[in-house]
Amino acid sequence: MNKKMLLSIVSICALLSSGCVGGKPAQPCEVVIGSHAAVTPVSRMKLKWWGPRHQAVLDRVAQGKVDLLMIGDSITHGWEGSGKEVWSQYYAPRNAANLGFSGDRTEHVLWRLENGEIDGIHPKLAVLMIGTNNSNGDEYTAEQIADGIKAIVCSLRTKLPETKVLVLAIFPRGDETRKANKTSNATYNAQWAKNDKASELAAQVADQKTVFFLDINRVFLNEQGELPRGIMPDLLHPQAQGYALWAEAMEPTIAKLMGETK
Repeated sequence: MNKKMLLSIVSICALLSSGCVGGKPAQPCEVVIGSHAAVTPVSRMKLKWWGPRHQAVLDRVAQGKVDLLMIGDSITHGWEGSGKEVWSQYYAPRNAANLGFSGDRTEHVLWRLENGEIDGIHPKLAVLMIGTNNSNGDEYTAEQIADGIKAIVCSLRTKLPETKVLVLAIFPRGDETRKANKTSNATYNAQWAKNDKASELAAQVADQKTVFFLDINRVFLNEQGELPRGIMPDLLHPQAQGYALWAEAMEPTIAKLMGETK
């Protein structure tokens, strides 16, 4: 095998994010629940709004006819705010349910999935984007955040064995580019970098059969690799244009994984 062909194979493996080392993806259920904070299920019932939202999700899934799940934190929750019109166009017709809760970390999603939010339904696809709230400060490492994502994938695959799972890379956040840029004097963004590392590690669970990984982060950035406030005013949460970019970038993958034909 010549060097050019080898490099091509390595590039394909990297793009697929499917654990090409040894020919096998990582196993999400190898994560030990309770081994650290990111994989220890925790509720947020002490918050006045969180319990009622959890109950609203339970009521929605009890109605049945859920073909698509969107699971995450405030960024996913925002499909009901700034992303409402885009949701109506892309996901309401697909019988989608929004399982995004503002402020949630991986451990909170784990608790919700283990406490009824995916019981009794048979979605075609679950889209997961979680972890940015774990990346604040030094409480969690990138490896621990990735473990949290993997544990959620394990829960989804265990409770919903017929459902495909699409893991999204954690979205960019913050004022600067993700890496130091000498030409623009940009400051190194440690939190963005941690999220990137966590996403890279979590991507290893993608087997391209039932679990998939997609990084659409480039669509939010300008030509300098920076996150514009016109897309995310607080440099974290998308506004309407950001949700439109998100939906457009996901659409080919969503349609394919849900088995839609035109």
